[in-house]
Amino acid sequence: MPRTGKTPTLYAVSWTHFFAPGLILCAALAIPAANASEVALRTEADGTQTMTHEVLVRAPMDEVWVAISTAEGWMRWAVPMARLSASDPDILETAYDRSAAPGGPTTIQQRLLVRIPGRLLAFRTIKAPEGFPHWESYRQVSSVFELEPAGAQTRVRLTSTGYPDTPAGRELVAFFRTGNTITLDKLRQLFERAVGN
Repeated sequence: MPRTGKTPTLYAVSWTHFFAPGLILCAALAIPAANASEVALRTEADGTQTMTHEVLVRAPMDEVWVAISTAEGWMRWAVPMARLSASDPDILETAYDRSAAPGGPTTIQQRLLVRIPGRLLAFRTIKAPEGFPHWESYRQVSSVFELEPAGAQTRVRLTSTGYPDTPAGRELVAFFRTGNTITLDKLRQLFERAVGN
């Protein structure tokens, strides 16, 4: 992760060094508008923000489920290293360094909260890379992947809820608005490549 010698700000930390999905390459890929992720923001009664991204993926739900719910699946499209914890199968650990040690400073850990096979995966980030900004705010956020059939495709919905109504929370929303769009596009591209082969 970049070291600036200063207190880290959100934008000093590359998206590619946090959270499983995302590479800042989509701007160069000329993504067709029909395949772009749709984003919606909603303010809840308690003032927190809920953010939802949706994208259509050219694959059946069972294949998309494997990609989002298994360590092997995540390594196909999101990160070079992913593993389930040896001590707790409900913790998925990922890193952008293939040789990262379990629990090391560059790893990310997701607590898998709910699984409905083939349909829904709820999780919360319980460990971020060292130096990730606004961690105390981000640890309040929970996320849900939902899969729905859409003809021969699968609609993938990623909803994140609990962003606080604070300057830190709003900065996180801005960051993940872009980051989660890139995330879902990487998933879409995985299956676009498969269709093209």
